[in-house]
Amino acid sequence: APAAGRGWLVASLAVAWAVLACVVVGAGLLLRRHRRASVTAGGEIQSLHAQLARSGAESAHLVNVTLPTVVKRLRDGASAEETLAATPPPSDPQLQRVLRMFADEVALGTRRAATAVADHETAVTRLGQIADDLDLLSTVTLPTALGGLREGRGADTVLADLKRPSDPRLRVLADAIVRDFAVSERRGSAAQAASAKALSRVQAKAVSMLADLREMQERHGEEVFGDLLKLDHNTSQLGLMTDRLALLMGGRASRAWNKPIPMESILRGAVGRIAAYQRVRLHCSSTASVAGFAAEGVMHLLAELMDNAANFSPPIDEVHVYVEERSAGIVVTIEDSGLKMADAAMRRAEESVSGRSNDLATLQGTRLGLAVVGRLAEKYHLSVNFRPSSRGGTGVVVLFPP
Repeated sequence: APAAGRGWLVASLAVAWAVLACVVVGAGLLLRRHRRASVTAGGEIQSLHAQLARSGAESAHLVNVTLPTVVKRLRDGASAEETLAATPPPSDPQLQRVLRMFADEVALGTRRAATAVADHETAVTRLGQIADDLDLLSTVTLPTALGGLREGRGADTVLADLKRPSDPRLRVLADAIVRDFAVSERRGSAAQAASAKALSRVQAKAVSMLADLREMQERHGEEVFGDLLKLDHNTSQLGLMTDRLALLMGGRASRAWNKPIPMESILRGAVGRIAAYQRVRLHCSSTASVAGFAAEGVMHLLAELMDNAANFSPPIDEVHVYVEERSAGIVVTIEDSGLKMADAAMRRAEESVSGRSNDLATLQGTRLGLAVVGRLAEKYHLSVNFRPSSRGGTGVVVLFPP
């Protein structure tokens, strides 16, 4: 450089080198700072990775181990506090909060489930008791109460000895039903007793009229004998109807005999009480007699069967009555020539004469005679059976015990 410019050049170079040195030093310092920051950031990243791994492990342990253990302990009956105290908590506060909330909710659900199970068991037990009470009410209580009321016992007496349900509402219902039944039975018994009493008076009047008519037949001549005989026969039919109603009402026959009555007289007395007496043919060679206490009942029974046979056979056909003596007793067979009874009608007739259907509420208006036959047969131990007749109609076989 020229001599004149060397000083300026040296100064410029010195300044330039000083600036360059400053730049190099600053760059080094800056690079060192960035290296330290990079190292710090790398450490933080590694720390975050480690923390994330720990959180993942704790979450997995919480889901796979801790929560099932908590659920099992809570279901075994432990409280939420006891379960959390015996369970190692996770280090993460958020997971600790999740664990706490989960334990509280599961404990609440477990308590609700236990309460629901207990309520269900209580309801099942209660329903079982109600079903048992209903069975007791329908199979024991009410039938026993009805039996006692029909025997004439009062409602209070029946209720005192009655086995009633344990449910208070069913007990009140049973008491109300029994008392209503008692009122109905009293009304029915009173009506039946009044009817029987009234019919007994009608029976007495009919017997008195028959006695008067027979006395008039003996006093008057032949010019009025036919009219008196007709009146006698009509009165006999009236006596048959009144006796029928009286027997159904629990009364007794209009007449009683104190000596045995021959079978021939029994048959003729029965024939004389029906409207179609002229169509009945008797075939009796027996010399047996019927005991006096049963004579009127047997006469009424045969009259009902003869009247039934005459009514259900053509008006021009005859009804034949046969009497046979057997070792088992006297057998009376009544045969008509009408239409054969259907199987259903035969079963109903057999049930009526069996004496099992004694309830007036179940009797049909056209079956009253057979119901009376059933009551008389049961009272005097007679056997009455229906069968097809050899004459084309229906036959009735009556067996009198010795």
